[in-house]
Amino acid sequence: MAENVSGRAVLVTGAARGIGWAIARRFAAAGDRVAILDNKVSGGVAEELVAGLDGSGHAVVEADLLDGDAVLAAVDSAAGQLGGLDVLVNNAGIFIAHPITDVDYSAWQEYWRSTLGVNLVGAANVTWCVVRHMKEQGRGGRIVNVSSRGAFRGEPEVPAYGASKAGLNSLTHSLAIALAPYRIAVSAVAPGFVATDMTTDWLIPPGGDEIRAQSPFGRVAEPDEIAAGVFYLASAQAEWASGTILDLNGASYLRS
Repeated sequence: MAENVSGRAVLVTGAARGIGWAIARRFAAAGDRVAILDNKVSGGVAEELVAGLDGSGHAVVEADLLDGDAVLAAVDSAAGQLGGLDVLVNNAGIFIAHPITDVDYSAWQEYWRSTLGVNLVGAANVTWCVVRHMKEQGRGGRIVNVSSRGAFRGEPEVPAYGASKAGLNSLTHSLAIALAPYRIAVSAVAPGFVATDMTTDWLIPPGGDEIRAQSPFGRVAEPDEIAAGVFYLASAQAEWASGTILDLNGASYLRS
């Protein structure tokens, strides 16, 4: 995958805050053109996001990942504004507690519908739309999925989240094989807890102290640390990492 002086065209989902925003800033700082795909980012919010990125040529597109038609329109808009698409980062996700013994049946069904709809089906739909552009361009590409250590260790408080990330890992493996003939490499990062506004309530003591103690470093990750892993996997040098799921959890969960 060529990296030229004008930079790559990069689409990051869920990039209006947290890990996604750190990822968007990392690519922009390297001279890439970045499109942020998020929900409810029109108007002044979109202008503020673009203004917060280094460089120029960036874009913001709006879509609810539960709406397949909106996803298609947003990806096509991003490709049009950036002049193609070279990198996709599937970062968007939702993380809502719903332990099986503590929620009623109606809520249980809704949590599963929405979580899988955004974290797995939404990511799959964005990927389908982006791959169409990458194939037409004929210059290869990179797809990096943001998974979770929960895909491996289980998530009793957020079971739909853990299941959605396990599915995303499987999708990563499947597409790494399917898309290699097109020089499109597909990989994933699997963070543990990261200090973002999505995890603020979880990290309040004393529960937060227990979470930090899961790592021998005694802390959780910062968004920029996850962005660094994503940036490497999206690089021209990382083609041979296709199919990789990179653990970024500070040794808080070790798998063989």
